[in-house]
Amino acid sequence: MESLSLPVSEDDVIEALRFVYDPELGVNVVDLGLIYGVRVEGRSVHVRMTLTVPGCPLHDSISSAVDEAVRYIMPDAEKVEVELVWDPPWSPERITEAGRRELGLWT
Repeated sequence: MESLSLPVSEDDVIEALRFVYDPELGVNVVDLGLIYGVRVEGRSVHVRMTLTVPGCPLHDSISSAVDEAVRYIMPDAEKVEVELVWDPPWSPERITEAGRRELGLWT
């Protein structure tokens, strides 16, 4: 993953988030379907995401890894907000085909 100069797009952020893995499942947060939205406005980035279960003990480490991935590609970011949401609730149907392959699930 390489650092980018402005402007950074939503797609750039999503690609950076492919380097953030759920430590329990070993699949990145994008392919797990945990990322609900990304908004880039100037030097501010807002990421809406969920976790596979409410009360996940890895919440802090995953949120920190998301923040770090964004700041890595956008080192001059003034604000990175990682918003944890529960609606709509996550379900396995959100996992991408690539994520299903990594998990050994058949589609």
